[in-house]
Amino acid sequence: MRYSQLDQDVKYLPGVGPQRSELLKRELHIQTWGDLLEYYPYKYIDRSKIYATDELTANTSHVQIRGRILSFEEYDMGVRKKRIVAHFTDGHGVVDLVWFNGRKFIYDQYKVGTEYIVFGKPGIFQGRLQFTHPEIEPAANLQLSSMGLQPYYVTTEKMKKRGLTSRNIERLIKTLIQQLRTPLPETLPDEMTARLHLISHDSACRLIHFPQTNDDVSRARMRLKYEELFYVQLAILRYTNDRRRHYSGYIFNKVGDLFNTFYHDHLPFELTGAQKRVIREIRQDSGSGRQMNRLLQGDVGSGKTLVALMSMLIALDNGYQACIMAPTEILAEQHLATIRKFLGDMPIRVELLTGIVKGKQRKAVLTGLADGSVNILVGTHAVIEDTVEFRNLGFVVIDEQHRFGVAQRARLWNKNVQPPHILVMTATPIPRTLAMTVYGDLDVSVIDELPPGRKPVHTIHQVTNQMSNLYQRIRTEVAQGRQIYFVYPLIEESEKIDLHHLEEGYDLLRETFPDLSISRVHGKMKPAEKEAEMQKFLHRETQILVATTVIEVGVNVPNASVMVIIDAQRFGLSQLHQLRGRVGRGADQSYCILVTPPKLSADTQKRIDIMCETNDGFRIAEADLKLRGPGDLEGTQQSGMAFDLKLANLAQDGQLIGLARTEAQRIIEQDPTCSAAANSLIWNRLNDLKDTTVNWSAIS
Repeated sequence: MRYSQLDQDVKYLPGVGPQRSELLKRELHIQTWGDLLEYYPYKYIDRSKIYATDELTANTSHVQIRGRILSFEEYDMGVRKKRIVAHFTDGHGVVDLVWFNGRKFIYDQYKVGTEYIVFGKPGIFQGRLQFTHPEIEPAANLQLSSMGLQPYYVTTEKMKKRGLTSRNIERLIKTLIQQLRTPLPETLPDEMTARLHLISHDSACRLIHFPQTNDDVSRARMRLKYEELFYVQLAILRYTNDRRRHYSGYIFNKVGDLFNTFYHDHLPFELTGAQKRVIREIRQDSGSGRQMNRLLQGDVGSGKTLVALMSMLIALDNGYQACIMAPTEILAEQHLATIRKFLGDMPIRVELLTGIVKGKQRKAVLTGLADGSVNILVGTHAVIEDTVEFRNLGFVVIDEQHRFGVAQRARLWNKNVQPPHILVMTATPIPRTLAMTVYGDLDVSVIDELPPGRKPVHTIHQVTNQMSNLYQRIRTEVAQGRQIYFVYPLIEESEKIDLHHLEEGYDLLRETFPDLSISRVHGKMKPAEKEAEMQKFLHRETQILVATTVIEVGVNVPNASVMVIIDAQRFGLSQLHQLRGRVGRGADQSYCILVTPPKLSADTQKRIDIMCETNDGFRIAEADLKLRGPGDLEGTQQSGMAFDLKLANLAQDGQLIGLARTEAQRIIEQDPTCSAAANSLIWNRLNDLKDTTVNWSAIS
């Protein structure tokens, strides 16, 4: 069980009290002693060395010096404002200590002739070295040999105004650790910590706050990171194991006439090796007697929809209905058209259910679902409405599932007494470290080949003062019968600004290409207007489509060969990759042109360079994770998952995640019913953590 002393309200810690406790709860969500103990430093500064003033320059980092104040001076800074300067010497030279407020406090606190330790970042003002608002303590109060590395804690402006600075947080945590008279109980088995060479939980919690050396920091962080990741992985794997033991799946024990007829007579092209491999994995799962939960990853254009269709045909051959749910009406309609085109004249009833399907048409679809005459349903959120009842739903495909909430997906699973087999598809490649955590309870399949004849899109960075080159390229492509996308950024804070920029671009392109027909599509248009404009582009009535990111998914125009992204610096990597996937869908060489201002920040330049270097969605996703962090990645917040890791970093700790998962898997295999006495410490700890961490295991 949790260490009871750590469950105490933080207000009962000496030095906190009611007012500070309310501030800690409101600003940092620190409510108990345990929460405060788990509020870890973000950096450390070496406080074990004293520098001489003649060693210092303006480029020196934070240092401490030891000496005496020689005298004070004051300089007027305007009405009722003064600059207070103390001249300070250590015998090697003189530096200035400078304050811009707190006059009474300074004169009360600091005395000429007394020896002090001064800590801060030196700078230069009018040719003299100075420390602005330094930390100062009487030298008699400090033992430098025991100071080691000083921890620094993130604080908010409200906290600083109320006196809760990083130094005060440090003092509170020091008080807390002094209050812990006995060692904190161990949270991992001794056998595991010994085998993995991890220090104890108690040592890690103390050293992470007050280390003497960098090695202390490394050992403490390693232990606490591993512990976080181990229990996350154990929770996921225990849930997965329980689900597999308790939920049987429909057994699709045959591949029948529908699948074989499609494969031999309707398959539009030879399947890639990757597509064949994934279909085998799905056949094995759906025939095993356990409910399938599988994540299918593959770049735009890799053939995921064909794999999904062939998997749904297996369900139909075994007497079950299938459903594919997409996040937008455009994408649902695209799936419907694609599936009907693939199936041709096969005796399979495929219907659409979205918000625009109404009246008699809607009633016919609902009736067909209930009596089983509708074999495959393609839909949006409308599929999960209470009025939608299936006769025997056996297979569900979720496309771009991060756009659906957990509760929405769960309602679809409940359409049957027994959960159907689940295939989750995404064209946003998910880094392995993220997949092991966010999607840890799903088996993963990857389509890592493009269909034959597809050429990789060539990506070019173009700066705004070289647009004439871009316009010439566009004329060349249009002369060869190709079509062009122009995408403008969606500015969430102000839709009006976004539309102004799009309209401005539309007008500019009409002036530049007066002989071409141009369509435009944006989020403010009515669905019918958007559809009409898209149809014009699809049927080659217009050569250029000016759009916002509404075309990010669900638009398939094989004749479009150039994607121009204006102000590409405003887009994230995954969004740029998705937009680039709109071209390269035919056999012609295609181009993605990223237009930016000449001057870019270092991080933005990295994003642009990565896009130009590779078409590999997984490399791009890994880079995105490193640049932006897991909490910002598209899908992790919308999915209902939140990252509550205090130390571990999914972008940087991939090796540790793999180790934690291996160890968690070993425990599950040894103790599948979670009842072995030898593992009681682990299961008790996991149960204690249940109420304080997110439900990492509910993704599917």
